[in-house]
Amino acid sequence: MMDDQALLRYSRQIMLPEVDIEGQERLRGAHAVIIGAGGLGSPAALYLAAAGVGRITLVDADHVELSNLQRQIAHQQASLGLNKARSAQQRLEALNPECQVVAIERHAEGELLAELVASAQVVLDCTDRFSSRYAINAATQRAGVPLVSGAAIRFSGQLAVFDPRQPDSPCYACLYPPEEGEDEALSCAESGVMAPLVGLIGCFQAVEAFKLLSGAGEAHQGLSAFDGLSGQWRHFQVPRDPACPVCGGRD
Repeated sequence: MMDDQALLRYSRQIMLPEVDIEGQERLRGAHAVIIGAGGLGSPAALYLAAAGVGRITLVDADHVELSNLQRQIAHQQASLGLNKARSAQQRLEALNPECQVVAIERHAEGELLAELVASAQVVLDCTDRFSSRYAINAATQRAGVPLVSGAAIRFSGQLAVFDPRQPDSPCYACLYPPEEGEDEALSCAESGVMAPLVGLIGCFQAVEAFKLLSGAGEAHQGLSAFDGLSGQWRHFQVPRDPACPVCGGRD
């Protein structure tokens, strides 16, 4: 049960009828795995920790560089040279000591990825590599764990939720077949990105994870694309592909 300090800390959420005490307790008992502690992972992790998610695991093998500070707001000048998961862990623990934060300073792959996904109630894909996205998608599909996927490049952002618990929900491979993703990998690596855009998409990932964990509202459906130059959102319905190599055989 929450003590008086916790009730005060989360009071603005608890007063929301869609959340209430029960939803806040669900958040406090939940485990979110955030893969990638950079531009998307920074705001997502900070807001989920502030909102009271009880356990957050951050996974990132990279170290903080000066060029990251333009957009990766979990890190600061003093973080240069630190592992990103470790740096973000320090920020989250300072923000909310009640949140248990685990930093894994490795790439999420193989058995490690499978173990992390199996232990989570939600996984946030905050990576910027197609190979990582496909691996994370496959692991969440196998484990039956919802995946909140975000992407940002130049002035364009994307948000999608893939929930294998829902019979009609597609997966990332339905949206981007592997052969198409490989064609786009080089352009993603070579392109820049507007700083606030990653914050926007990362915050929306936190919103979707919050809803999934607390039980408030309904999860996002389809794919939403944001154009930072025009300020407009576009929404696309994404059907599940019965021939998908990842989720096509799912009951």
